[in-house]
Amino acid sequence: MTTDTEYKTIKVAIDRGVGVITLNRPEALNTFTGGMGEEWQQAQLALAADDDVRVIVVTGAGAAFCAGADLSGGGDTFDKQEDMSFSSCPITPAYQLKKPVIAACNGHAIGVGFSLALQADFRFLSKQGKYGLLQAQRGVLADGCAHWLLPRLIGMEKALELMLTGQKMTGEQAHEKGLALQVVEADQVLETAMAFAYSLAEKSSPLVVGLAKQLMWQSHDMSAEQMEALETKLLHQSMGLPDAIEGGVAFMERRTPTWTSSINNDWPTWWLADEDKQ
Repeated sequence: MTTDTEYKTIKVAIDRGVGVITLNRPEALNTFTGGMGEEWQQAQLALAADDDVRVIVVTGAGAAFCAGADLSGGGDTFDKQEDMSFSSCPITPAYQLKKPVIAACNGHAIGVGFSLALQADFRFLSKQGKYGLLQAQRGVLADGCAHWLLPRLIGMEKALELMLTGQKMTGEQAHEKGLALQVVEADQVLETAMAFAYSLAEKSSPLVVGLAKQLMWQSHDMSAEQMEALETKLLHQSMGLPDAIEGGVAFMERRTPTWTSSINNDWPTWWLADEDKQ
């Protein structure tokens, strides 16, 4: 495993094709600051550009994933109404990346911490953690494109319930609402998420994973006919690459595939022209 020690509020490691970003302010329950957002963004984009990384996992050091915004600034914390350079998405949304992103929420994920976890493709939650978008109870809107994400993840009625009431949930309750892939003991969250990430990185073609992820995320804005046309074009693209042969040969030989496709080098250039994604 390799690590990067340049960051002040996060840690970064790469192991077996999985890049891990660890929010590293355990003494403050990893509450979100501007500095953390900048470092998270830098690390995430670096991992997205690294062909040795096939899956990205985000987790927290200590007892929390991210217990919301850092409120140590008191009344100045939300003094942003005149600053239109401030975005509700402090980092590039994980759903825009071509690589799978997993939120390993080892503990509490509240407010912005939960909205950023919602952007991930998969969430693993702790039985001991608390989760929710509490912003309505704090007098501000939720962030991280949560108003777009929640209805797509769990439907409008459940989304409205969580958003308007600021309901705080256990990991089990979040799972019951469809907001987690799995809920385990706190000390097993990262291990469980990493096992899933390793399997995904090793057993599935990285290019096909990226194509499928973006195809599914973008499907919300397409008709069935548009989806069929794009899916067909991408299918032809994938069938013409070495991974299409390697997958079948590896299966017949009962071995782990040796994938050679690259998100950064083999992504269809004609699709790049139609998207504004990282």
